[in-house]
Amino acid sequence: MSAHAQREAAEIREQWLGRALSTLPADRPAAEAAISSLYDLIGLPPPRFHWAASPLTALATVPPGLGRAESLERVAEWPLPPRLIALRNELRRGLDAKVRGLQQPLDQLIRRTVQSPLLTSTGACLLQPLQRAHTGEFSWSNRWYESQLVPWIAHYDALRRVAGVVFTAEQLRQWELWATVAASCHWWWPAEHVCVVSERPVALHTEVSGDEGQVRLHHADGPALRYADGWALHSWHGTRVPAWVIAGPTAERIAAETNVEVRRCAIERLGWPEYVEQAGLRLVGTAPDPGNPGSELRLYDMRRETKVLVAVNGSVERDGRRRRYGLTVPGHFTDPLAAAGWTYGLSAEQYSRLLRRT
Repeated sequence: MSAHAQREAAEIREQWLGRALSTLPADRPAAEAAISSLYDLIGLPPPRFHWAASPLTALATVPPGLGRAESLERVAEWPLPPRLIALRNELRRGLDAKVRGLQQPLDQLIRRTVQSPLLTSTGACLLQPLQRAHTGEFSWSNRWYESQLVPWIAHYDALRRVAGVVFTAEQLRQWELWATVAASCHWWWPAEHVCVVSERPVALHTEVSGDEGQVRLHHADGPALRYADGWALHSWHGTRVPAWVIAGPTAERIAAETNVEVRRCAIERLGWPEYVEQAGLRLVGTAPDPGNPGSELRLYDMRRETKVLVAVNGSVERDGRRRRYGLTVPGHFTDPLAAAGWTYGLSAEQYSRLLRRT
């Protein structure tokens, strides 16, 4: 297994991640031609295409040719998606049969470097917003949506280009159809006479969140994801949050928020020093952090029988800074060292002997 194969696999992963998260206008002719060819492979004529500005708009409309009982929310129950999934699965079985003789380390390299990171990234950046667009029940295991994500497409692309797996002409043609759709548009919902297709977002902001190039939605200055029709989602380091968390967090709004994760994100967005000042938290005590030399532990009264320990992360963030964070601890603590030790299951004396916390 060579360093060249590692680099080539990583390049393929980045190519497909860029296509999956593209904010360029959809290539409508390419998408329609490829989808029409997939219809042909299951014995159906080309559909009429109905384009929507976003998944939210797509799911909220009933285009001509689609009965009102055929809600896009229930696409998994439509007759065509299972037929198209079966077509894809047949392709995958044929390609997997060619891979069985492949060197195991190379196969593992491609799965680790290409498929797995793309599953994480597309799930975080594309499936989460799709879940938000659905008003009804949404299943993360929906095979129709999974078939549209690029990880499986990129996996076979890497097997072809890095491992030298040879496709038959028919296998290559069908793989290219799925690849073209994934690289040309956003989500799509196939019915017998009409196919609903969503445009891509016009803005999508991410941050790196893993060692293999995984990304998640994040934007500190506005929506992390925005479509041309105005539908937008805000995200703070991968956690979906209301717009006020990004645009105008205040201690008052944070106190009124019932979701613990949203409160945490809002405090981080506001900043702990500003939050402490706005909320009027009373300082109980301070101490040098023995687990993080050069940093200080600060213990505050928060509410009722709760205190908050404000500390500095022992690890450097990707931007070179050390993140300040707060941990709630029982209200009986008055010593920051004892409170810090409690978060690790240690006594104050044991925590004071730590060399470095990460």
